[in-house]
Amino acid sequence: MELSKPTLDRMNENLLYTTLGIRLEEAAEGRARARLTPKAEMCWPFPDQPHGGILFTMMDTTMAWAVQSLLESGYACTTVDLNIQYLAPAKGGRFFCKAWTSHQTKHLVFVRADIVDSEDHPLAVGQATFRIIKMDFI
Repeated sequence: MELSKPTLDRMNENLLYTTLGIRLEEAAEGRARARLTPKAEMCWPFPDQPHGGILFTMMDTTMAWAVQSLLESGYACTTVDLNIQYLAPAKGGRFFCKAWTSHQTKHLVFVRADIVDSEDHPLAVGQATFRIIKMDFI
């Protein structure tokens, strides 16, 4: 399932993404891409360097949308585990995360992701496990 532009726009209006500076650019066929333009408040303890937790959140949400792009209506996913390795300090004004699913079982999806800076230098790599859940309350 590819997320349409109106759906992407609606997702990008949520308070978490707007507060942190995350923008989901694409999600389809088990892949997703997001951009981070961190606000000054997210850069600590060094100016122009987002806190590692901001990069972690960007990776987690991008991975979740890669999974969500595989699911039928009425299903969602939740993070079971995410392991991230920081390769270099995140310096600059814009960062990108690409996530892709690598394996799926009946209830679990395994995902990998990379974060790079605007010059395509690698900053972080990660892998995660997501559980597929039925949204019975909708």
